[in-house]
Amino acid sequence: MKVRQAVGAIVRVGKEYILILKTKINTTEGKKVIQGEWDFIKGGVEKTDSTPCEAVLRELKEETGKDTFYVIKEYEEKISFNFPQGIAGKVGYDSQVTTMFLMEYKGDIKDWLPQDDEIGEIGIFKKEEVLRKLAHEESREYFKKHCL
Repeated sequence: MKVRQAVGAIVRVGKEYILILKTKINTTEGKKVIQGEWDFIKGGVEKTDSTPCEAVLRELKEETGKDTFYVIKEYEEKISFNFPQGIAGKVGYDSQVTTMFLMEYKGDIKDWLPQDDEIGEIGIFKKEEVLRKLAHEESREYFKKHCL
């Protein structure tokens, strides 16, 4: 069973949170368009990442173009799930284990534009909106457990 190691960030901006609208996924045949899904910023750990913390900071920079993020906490609990059978073959992994971080953004909140073509939009939302927007049950339950 091939497991993808990933990182993710629950990013606070004051009393609100950053979510991204993911519109493409990486597959073994290149990037494929998907129906938009709101989620936390997440991405795979690369061989060049020396730590999960380094990986999450790289992902945040790649996806937002911003670099004034600060780690508040690395959670011990991970988000783990199996890819649906049809997706598993396309992405080249059976499952994913995501190390999650609580982060704070301390920069200018104007002009947020996606820097990665997998992302259609970056949004800043109140807690209640985050719960309504998150597309994946695993992410929603994680947010409820750790941020409410």
